[in-house]
Amino acid sequence: MKEINILAIVLLLFFGSCTDDFTELNTDPKNFTEAAVTQSEYPLFVKSALYTPNYTPFQGISDGRGAFQLGHSLFPDIYANYFATTAANFDSDQFILVGSWLNGAYTWFYNQSAPNIKIAEDTAEELGFTIENAMMKVWRVYAYQRITDLWGPIPYSNFGNLENVVLYDSQEDIYNNFFTTLDEAVTVLKANSGQTSFLGSNDVIYGGDIDSWLKFANSLRLRMALRIKYVDAAKSKSEAEKAVTDGIIDNNADNAKITTNNDFRNHYTTITQWGEFRMSADMESILKGYQDPRIASYFAPAADPDPSDDPAGLLFDYEGIRNGQLKADKQAIAFNNLASDMAAAFTTADSPGPNISIIDASEVYFLRAEGALEGWAMGGTAEALYNQGIVASHTELGFDGSDLSGNDYISSTNLPASFDGTTPAVSTVPVAYNSGGTAEEQLEQIITQKWIALYPNSEEAYAERRRTGYPKLYDRLNSLNAKISVDQLPRRMTYVSSEYSTNEEAVTDAINNLLGGPDDGTTKLWWDAKN
Repeated sequence: MKEINILAIVLLLFFGSCTDDFTELNTDPKNFTEAAVTQSEYPLFVKSALYTPNYTPFQGISDGRGAFQLGHSLFPDIYANYFATTAANFDSDQFILVGSWLNGAYTWFYNQSAPNIKIAEDTAEELGFTIENAMMKVWRVYAYQRITDLWGPIPYSNFGNLENVVLYDSQEDIYNNFFTTLDEAVTVLKANSGQTSFLGSNDVIYGGDIDSWLKFANSLRLRMALRIKYVDAAKSKSEAEKAVTDGIIDNNADNAKITTNNDFRNHYTTITQWGEFRMSADMESILKGYQDPRIASYFAPAADPDPSDDPAGLLFDYEGIRNGQLKADKQAIAFNNLASDMAAAFTTADSPGPNISIIDASEVYFLRAEGALEGWAMGGTAEALYNQGIVASHTELGFDGSDLSGNDYISSTNLPASFDGTTPAVSTVPVAYNSGGTAEEQLEQIITQKWIALYPNSEEAYAERRRTGYPKLYDRLNSLNAKISVDQLPRRMTYVSSEYSTNEEAVTDAINNLLGGPDDGTTKLWWDAKN
């Protein structure tokens, strides 16, 4: 990070096999000119900017599989409790914030994602591509939110300043800028409603459809509005209502997803080949208890299933394991056979894999349900929006609204079940909306169903666990982190070695003046103000 101009070289290497026109762009990533980048060449920058925040670069030019494992699989995936690790030496499942792994994830973002986004946004402004500039503003907000929600204060407004010190921004300032940036982008997108960007298929999310980008921008605003609910209730309400008024994603046809193909794969299809994680006991407890048909889209039957704890009259061959297994147990017990791998769509080698979800209608309905629970104008009651969120999730995956026994899922009184026939269920929250319950009981229902629907978007699920305390999930069996007990969660990731070695002045300033606590996993983020 100290030599920021190296980012131009990174980009030059990244695009080297795509075009030969960027050989002079090796000093200032902000200083592209119309003579250097034409309208026909610009879409390549956008395409890379859209792929890299989710670790999916051009195949053969830069490999994001390792960074995907480090930044997604080994932290958010297991802190959302979607999976538990089975590899003996993977101690992040026991709350060790492994520095070298975090460094790989952090440097991927600042060496790949951030410069691509900056160039795509700044170049659009310089060349007068007003619509595309607005799109990239929205995308910048999406990408940086994922990073600040893991680390807290990060380099944001000063990124790309070409200085030896890249100062950090507080998370509060970053979020305030997010909302302002979305205001700017939405104004442009609304003014160009009905139009299509010249990006075409290089817009791997919406094919250049401006109305879809507008709904995405507003849905992203809604996501962030609810994130700050416990720290700034007034702003949370105003931003949420603004998002709904301007139009949000309300059907699966508008879902924001990155299209995968054999050049841009979903990296689960690679890392599942390594056999290092399996379905969590939490997933089994909740999905088995609810007799939830989505289990078949999420996971595969275990190689050696245990029928002794199946629901009465129902074969349920999907098995989970507890998080925080000891190294000795991982070495001695064949967890990979006893527990479920991901479903075939995620495990078929050398295939594109499922499209990568950015934000879907189901999540937006659950966000609106939570807002309605607060009495905000969300276009429906909390109960109606909760039910619509469940329907959207089931429909997207091709299910008809029935549970595994053929009964109506939404009205089901089913509860989570014991994952092994002995251990109590993770919670007692039912599927059917508890209209007579307390607001907190209803919130637990909303977030539990949201957790199911988000899979495998674990960055969001992990953030929501920290923000709300839901869903209620099993404690770790063991923790190797003396500061974080088995019934807690890491509240953030720790700053990485590359920052301490190349941007020490800035990271030290961030810890002393912006973070609000020590640089460890116990310090809460700015928005993490409920519990």
